[in-house]
Amino acid sequence: MGRITELLDAAHQRGREQGLPYAGALLPHEAHELLQLAPGARLVDVRSRAELELTGNLPGALHIEWQAWPGWVPNPHFLSQLAQATDPESLLLFICRSGPRSHHAAKACAEAGRGSCYNVIEGFEGDLDKATGHRNELNGWKRRGLPWAQS
Repeated sequence: MGRITELLDAAHQRGREQGLPYAGALLPHEAHELLQLAPGARLVDVRSRAELELTGNLPGALHIEWQAWPGWVPNPHFLSQLAQATDPESLLLFICRSGPRSHHAAKACAEAGRGSCYNVIEGFEGDLDKATGHRNELNGWKRRGLPWAQS
């Protein structure tokens, strides 16, 4: 069994355990490794443009807003923009700040008929540390030391 299969099997298992309506859930380091190994896999960053400017971006990621700031207005063109920018057979790995918006994006994509949709759990900034009121302290893409850049 190859490493790609191992990563996807772990994601599928998490998906089954959590009853997810899409292919599975990846930890940030698993998503990063999969992006290195799987030709055609795409990281889809669904954060708002404001978030990219304020907290940093993911080099090589496809950016399609799920919701726009201010007001968190849903992007009515999300699925059509995604379809125009990706191959229908691509593995799509969705990421947001901490996981909920990318969950909804992966769900919408799967409901639209795409089969290889994965959520990057923990997201870019990770869960909120209730003791400090900050993100980037418990988990997430940045906390795990994965590549990112400040705008």
